[in-house]
Amino acid sequence: MNTVTRSQLRHSTRSYNRGRTKPMVSAEYVVGLTDGEGCFYVNVPTSSRYRAGAKVELSFYIKMQEQDRELLEQVKQQLGCGAVYFQKEKRRNHAQCYRYTVGSHRDIINIIIPFFKTYSLHSASKQRNFTLFCEIADLVKNKTHLTKRGVKKIRALKALMNQRTIGFA
Repeated sequence: MNTVTRSQLRHSTRSYNRGRTKPMVSAEYVVGLTDGEGCFYVNVPTSSRYRAGAKVELSFYIKMQEQDRELLEQVKQQLGCGAVYFQKEKRRNHAQCYRYTVGSHRDIINIIIPFFKTYSLHSASKQRNFTLFCEIADLVKNKTHLTKRGVKKIRALKALMNQRTIGFA
């Protein structure tokens, strides 16, 4: 008989895979983890190899300390895409980390975005970044990123992401 901790039961569902029972984090748990430790990221490096003068990279990731690797593997299992890898930390006073990353445009557009549209993020700042990320992904989906005008628009949207607001409401 498998032993499952109370925490695993509270934040998991049972998944059956070839007759074996595996704890799997719930969709709501993935949302909470993303609110706290996740990031929707867009990189637009300049490159003469592309007709528009830049490459557009979309990424979703969750970064956690080394001892939480199994949790990231369960997130990967829940979402059905991406990879978990070791990210060596070189800064002093920082723990070694693992990162769950999805970088495929297809997986971002067909899996990650629909997931977070179904299971909404709770924090206003993360939801705002996700909304901008979706706008950028729509431009990529419609191949607008292949034009100079499209890259310019993507860079403008990217500049609005991850901005800190100063002051209190």
